[in-house]
Amino acid sequence: EVHLVESGGGLVQPGGSLRLSCAASGFTFSSYAMLWVRQAPGKGLEWVSGIDNSGSYTIYLDSVKGRFNISRDDAKNTLYLQMDSLKPEDTAVYYCAKYRFMMLNPGEMSNYDYWGQGTQVTVSS
Repeated sequence: EVHLVESGGGLVQPGGSLRLSCAASGFTFSSYAMLWVRQAPGKGLEWVSGIDNSGSYTIYLDSVKGRFNISRDDAKNTLYLQMDSLKPEDTAVYYCAKYRFMMLNPGEMSNYDYWGQGTQVTVSS
C-alpha cells in the first residue's frame, strides 16, 4: 500500500525558511517522478514543484523560482522542499504527490496517482 507522509510545516515569519519532507513507502520510490502541490485558503490546487525519477530534471512554479528547491533522497525514500524567503502568499497546505510515470508534466493532474495528507505552512508576522 502506498503511503506519503509530509512533515516540516509550521508558522514562520516573512523572509523565513522551512524544509518540508515527504516520506514515501509502498512503491519503488526511485522509479517515479514526484511533486509538491499546495492549496491556499479558498483556492484550488496549485502545483509548486516537480522532480523526475532520476533527480536530474526539476520544474518550479514561476512565483517560487529562486526561492524553493526540490530534491529527493532515493536511499531514504524521501522527497524534500526547501523553502526560503517565504512570503505571506506562500501560506497553504502543502501536499506531496506521486506521479504515474518517471518523467512528469505538472499540468496533467490526472497523472498524480497518490497524495499525502498535507502539512500546513503559514507565513505571517
